[in-house]
Amino acid sequence: MLGLTQPRSVECTLCPKSCRLAPGQRGDCRVRYNDDGSLYSLVYGKVCAVHVDPVEKKPMFHFLPGSGAFSIATAGCNLHCLFCQNWEISQTDPEDANNTDMPPEAVVSLAARSGCASIAYTYSEPVIFYEYMEDTGSLARERGIRNIMVTAGFISTAPLRRLCRVMDGANVDLKGFTEKYYREVCFGNLRTVLDTLVTMREEGVVLEVTNLVVPTLNDDMGQIRDMCRWMVAELGDEVPLHFSRFTPMYRLKDLPPTPVQTLDRARSTALEAGLRYVYTGNVPGDPGEDTFCHACGKMVIDRFGYRILSYNVVDGKCGYCGEELYGLF
Repeated sequence: MLGLTQPRSVECTLCPKSCRLAPGQRGDCRVRYNDDGSLYSLVYGKVCAVHVDPVEKKPMFHFLPGSGAFSIATAGCNLHCLFCQNWEISQTDPEDANNTDMPPEAVVSLAARSGCASIAYTYSEPVIFYEYMEDTGSLARERGIRNIMVTAGFISTAPLRRLCRVMDGANVDLKGFTEKYYREVCFGNLRTVLDTLVTMREEGVVLEVTNLVVPTLNDDMGQIRDMCRWMVAELGDEVPLHFSRFTPMYRLKDLPPTPVQTLDRARSTALEAGLRYVYTGNVPGDPGEDTFCHACGKMVIDRFGYRILSYNVVDGKCGYCGEELYGLF
């Protein structure tokens, strides 16, 4: 009929899924919504998880070790990993989560009152609460509080570069090293995550990488060697890599936990590939928790789980030989 305005669809360009939404529709992440031609976030300031964590829990071993990270999340995620450990919040609609109203000003104030050196955007997938994270990060910077993004890295390059202006550190889950694994297990793609890692490195973010080793799915040492060689070539040999132990949950309850021997083999493979700092996670007491100087080989940080037992870093340098260590100390 003449004179009537047709409802407008919108395209979300935040991540490569590029969801095209008719009015009233939500994106694949469940939280980005077309309201009569305007794209809105349904989770801005709607926190469903908040804790004060050791920064080592993120895991960030080279970013203000021993400090606290004020950690927040909203519901939603733009991936659907079969092994997700936080699926109750990542794979739910925001209205079904137990939310607390917490605008950026409140987050920063609470972080400061808690004595935290940083705010960590974590637990679910911070990419999907992009605007909330960016606004909170800007305010935190003004208060001298650092920002850490714990992410799967599934984000388009342009918004990522903008976000890096307020991000000091990031741990990116490099979940596997084949497109098949990303497509069938995570419902995403590998290329985007690799681009994210390179972009963050270019933008000066203190970067660490986590690889969850899942038995029978991504524990092939040849693929792990290829991944580590790619990191050395594209990110440099100093970016830390954490091999994390899988625990059966969500849609992969039929698989066993990762054998500790597999994690140790992965760590040895990574060191042989040329990476300087390689860790094993979810195995308290394992020697792979400790930080060693790449120059003199001596232990500079002794850890048990998330606790630091001894610390011999002086002004960001090895306390024994004076070699500069990667990260923010």
